[in-house]
Amino acid sequence: MDKLIKGLHHITSMAADARKNNDFFTKTLGLRRVKKTVNFDAPDIYHLYYGNETGTPGSVMTYFPFGQMPTGTRGNGEVGVTEFAVPRGSLGFWTDRLASHGVSGLRKDRFLGEDRLTFSGPDGDSFALVETEVEGRVPWTADGVAQDVGILGFHGARFRLRDAAATGELLSFMGYQQDETEGAVTRYRIENGNAARTIDLEETPQAATARQGAGSVHHIAFAVEDRDAQLAVRRALMDTGYQVTPVIDRDYFWAIYFRTPGGVLFEVATNEPGFDRDEDTAHLGEALKLPTRYEPHRAQIEAQLPPLDQ
Repeated sequence: MDKLIKGLHHITSMAADARKNNDFFTKTLGLRRVKKTVNFDAPDIYHLYYGNETGTPGSVMTYFPFGQMPTGTRGNGEVGVTEFAVPRGSLGFWTDRLASHGVSGLRKDRFLGEDRLTFSGPDGDSFALVETEVEGRVPWTADGVAQDVGILGFHGARFRLRDAAATGELLSFMGYQQDETEGAVTRYRIENGNAARTIDLEETPQAATARQGAGSVHHIAFAVEDRDAQLAVRRALMDTGYQVTPVIDRDYFWAIYFRTPGGVLFEVATNEPGFDRDEDTAHLGEALKLPTRYEPHRAQIEAQLPPLDQ
């Protein structure tokens, strides 16, 4: 599997209210909604994708807004913090902007030499903005967020685990290299991929097990270039004893899923075909796009979904 994984592809979480979720990511964080579609298994629920101009792998945060679902409980066995990358020197801007938008949980800290701003999302989601090198990434610029401060994509993610050893072994098998440790957190880094390259494993043996709900990460997806690479990863995982789903067509990428030793749900997603397969780049995320099998029911589905601001 060495060199097949190219960093993160996307991270998918759950929310209670579609409008609040859309407003937070587009108006507060200044990301672009690159796709408005529905949950493949529950078409009365949106699947919303936010990212840079084209939804580059490594930049896309996605959400299932499941209506008035209970808020999740933080704990072990989950992606505890989703980390976005921002240009160096931009945290002052973000501190002021997030405070002016009423965002809670604002706290600056420093980890492994990187300046960070942690904050909470509308459902108690745990996020961090991490100052880092731009590395050629271009943010979406909108709603008062300029290019020199805009979100570049993911920096990485932090897992909370009772015991990090088995997950660390899995990451190493996937091509990640163990990096530095600070306190109870060990960093794993992958090279020769995209810039969303870090996974931090935090051991919290005394914490309770997380309970999923609004504000929880549903799964975290890792990128591969194409379907051939994905099949090679699937074979390698199954040969090691993991129970991996068949390949599933998600319209904008192909996906496989498996559960990790620590309880986190992993996806491996292809970089192809991308979010412009059914919309012009200039109009990404504007129209409701439905999987083919739901098109005959479009009128009924649209009547059930709440309207969203552009």
